[in-house]
Order: sequence, then structure tokens, then C-alpha cells
Amino acid sequence: MELETTLPGVIIKSLKRYTDSRGWLIELFRQDELPEGFEPIMGYISLTHPGVARGPHEHRHQADGFAFLSGTFEITLWENRPGRERARQVLRAGEDNPIFLVVPPGIVHAYRNVGTQDAFVLNFPNRLYAGWGRAEPVDEIRHEESDSEFQL
Repeated sequence: MELETTLPGVIIKSLKRYTDSRGWLIELFRQDELPEGFEPIMGYISLTHPGVARGPHEHRHQADGFAFLSGTFEITLWENRPGRERARQVLRAGEDNPIFLVVPPGIVHAYRNVGTQDAFVLNFPNRLYAGWGRAEPVDEIRHEESDSEFQL
């Protein structure tokens, strides 16, 4: 089930946990349910300590597909694409509300672990970090140190 968003192109999909005596399984994404043009090309997992934020940053060309499955995260998204009205959306996700989130280029994004334990995030971007063989400039505009409106 897709959840509402005020930012065009952003997709927030509730994830269903299938539990049995062995543990659980969550289907993160399926190609037949992804938006046209979003084709993940790599994947990674990150661990974020309690109280720590990652971002805010945005990409010129890359879209990110995040899976928030553990802990409790507060996610903030800001519209920064040319010609679009400024908007901001804040989500909570994690173990109690697992989601798959697609963030298109030009949407500034950040998340903070607001829980009490280390928590994991999976990311499936549609571009290779630093390009093929890590030989290209990184497609990232960082806002962490700026005095911009994109602060948590």
C-alpha cells in the first residue's frame, strides 16, 4: 500500500512482515511495482547510532530506494527541484512502521535515529556511487554544514 506524500515523485510504500516460527521475511521491492525509470543498480546497508542523523543531502541525477526496517527513524524530505513549490514532509519509520521509500533527484533528504538502539537502513540507489570504477564525481549536494533551510 502506498502512503500519501506531498512531494511529486516520492513513493512511500508500507511493507508487510510475514512471520512464522522461523522468524520473519519482508519483501522490500519488486520490479513490477517500482516507478518507471527507477532501476536499482547497487545496494548497501548502514547502521546509525541513536540520536545520529545522516544528511541532509540531495542528488542531481540519482534516485535512492531506502528500506527502513529496524529501530525508529524520523525522515525529513524537502522539495528543491526548480520550478516546484517548497514543501517539507516528515515521516516516522522503522520496526513498528517498515517502509520502502523512493527519493527522486532534487529532493533533499535526511534521517535521524530517534530510537534507543542502533538501527539499520538498506539503500538501493539507481546509480553507482562515484560512477563505474569509482572514477566519476559523486552525485551529491550536501547540506549538513550549510545554514540553509534544509536542517533537521
